Amino acid sequence: MFNEKVILITGGTGSFGHYFTNYIFSNYKPEKLIIFSRDEFKQYEMAKIFPTSKHPIRFFLGDIRDKDRLKMALDEVDYVIHAAALKQVPALEYNPFEAVKTNILGTQNLTETALEKSVKVVIALSTDKAVNPVNLYGATKMTMEKLVTAANAYAGKRITKFACVRYGNVVGSRGSVLEYFLSLKNKGILEFPVTDIRMTRFWINLDSAINLVATAIQKCNGGEIFVPKIPSMKILDIINAISDKSSFKIIGIRPGEKINETLIHEEESRNCYDLIDYYVIMPQFGFESKNFQYYKEHKKVPEGFIYKSNTNSWWLNVEEMKKLIKNTNIKDYKDGNDDFI
Repeated sequence: MFNEKVILITGGTGSFGHYFTNYIFSNYKPEKLIIFSRDEFKQYEMAKIFPTSKHPIRFFLGDIRDKDRLKMALDEVDYVIHAAALKQVPALEYNPFEAVKTNILGTQNLTETALEKSVKVVIALSTDKAVNPVNLYGATKMTMEKLVTAANAYAGKRITKFACVRYGNVVGSRGSVLEYFLSLKNKGILEFPVTDIRMTRFWINLDSAINLVATAIQKCNGGEIFVPKIPSMKILDIINAISDKSSFKIIGIRPGEKINETLIHEEESRNCYDLIDYYVIMPQFGFESKNFQYYKEHKKVPEGFIYKSNTNSWWLNVEEMKKLIKNTNIKDYKDGNDDFI
């Protein structure tokens, strides 16, 4: 589906952008792939891995806060993957205006421009922190989901479809607790700071994240939120996976942090379908021009269903996490899109 297509990734120099770019060039022959981001040094570094002499790639310097720049970037684009965002939970608690400008107003700029430029599909990357948010980052991501979903109502008879994917911590991404603990280990520090020993998190690898986005592009009718079925893990098991000689010290919950995360809350269960490998949350208001019959042929989740990290039926053990760490080259994808645990 990506052959002879023009694809743009906002925030494309992050771990998702690196991995998705490699996925595209390894499996398809796109007309062009555009990396849209505001950091010229990261673009310079990424261009060493994907040189323009070998790949149909374009590095487009810009910020999603700048609507005029987006208009130039989205000209003749078929698919947009919206990965750009400010993500560090503690930093955004103390810099809320900046979070709103990028995560909310930047998303509005993107949806309006995508409609104007007749982009075929826009897929926005969300997070479990958008569900019942207790921090500003989660609140901005929840708002982003609302903006993207509602953009389908503005599309009318135009071709543009908007949808979201929502998942948990990404193995190997910048800012994840896994990368942080590994960096401490590399410095010879084996006493890891833990906010609360009860803490659990959802985990997804980059391959699964890529597959979910590709599925969303192919299947979406507009307005859906795609949620993968992924495992949970306890914070102390993560420590044991990194080193059997490690210990920990309790530092207390940080501003905006949860003990457990939720991917689907109870109110969303009324509009949620089980598609074997993932869930699809339907929009709460209908779009008459969209065909959702495909999802209605599948099983609906029970009313009151909650998908939460501490009550999940699928858990990663220590050995499984060791394999994930071994199979993920964190150094290659350290400039990623994940937020702190």
